[in-house]
Amino acid sequence: MAKPGQVEKQWHIVDASDEVLGRLASDIAVVLMGKHRPEYTPHVDCGDFVIVTNVEKVAMTGRKMDVRHYTWYTGHPGLRLESYGDRQNRKPEDLLYHAVRRMLPKNKLAYAMIKKLKIYAGPEHPHTAQQPTELKRTGKKVD
Repeated sequence: MAKPGQVEKQWHIVDASDEVLGRLASDIAVVLMGKHRPEYTPHVDCGDFVIVTNVEKVAMTGRKMDVRHYTWYTGHPGLRLESYGDRQNRKPEDLLYHAVRRMLPKNKLAYAMIKKLKIYAGPEHPHTAQQPTELKRTGKKVD
C-alpha cells in the first residue's frame, strides 16, 4: 500500500491530434488516478502529471460535434446551450478538461488529481524542464 508522499510522480505527454475525445479522456483519467501503477491505493493520490498538446485538433465520432450540447445555468431564467463544435472553436481546452474531470472519482482527491492535468491548445508547452515521456496508449485515432 502506498503512503502519501512516498509515490514519485512522473510526467507524461500526449499529442491529441486526431484522437477520439472519450478514449483519450479515459486513458488520461487512468494515469491521473494512478491505476496504471502496481502500488495503486484508492485513498492516496498515486497519479502522474499529464501534459496534453494540440487539443484543438481532437475529434469525435459521428455527428456529436454538431448534435451534442453543453448546458449551463447562468442565474437568470433559462438555460444556456452551446454545441461541442462551438465550444471547441471558442475554448478548445474545455472539452477535454470536462471529459476527464467527469471520469475521476467524486471525492476530495479528485481536486488534487485534476490539478495534475495540463492542457494546451497548440503544440507548445512550458514543461520541458520536467522531461516528460510519451504516454503509451492503446486508443485508436480517427480515420
